[in-house]
Amino acid sequence: MMNVKKPSAEEIELASAWDTWSREPSTFSWFYDEKETCYILEGHAVVKDDKCNQIEFGPGDWVEFAQGLECTWTITKTIRKKYRFG
Repeated sequence: MMNVKKPSAEEIELASAWDTWSREPSTFSWFYDEKETCYILEGHAVVKDDKCNQIEFGPGDWVEFAQGLECTWTITKTIRKKYRFG
């Protein structure tokens, strides 16, 4: 399961304390061994799971990836995100 939404002000505040991750444009496979929640600060990416479901997200989006998800990331513009596991 992958989900994209616009976060509430409270969620944005919560994410401010999380770690930051960034990566330049690239394509790579990923497996989530635990749930991840992200707040996208900048950039753009498309993520497709092994069942061909696809999400697209950019600045200001709140993205959730379920535990056990296998997917392929395609980062089209350098992405920077706040994230947490669990």
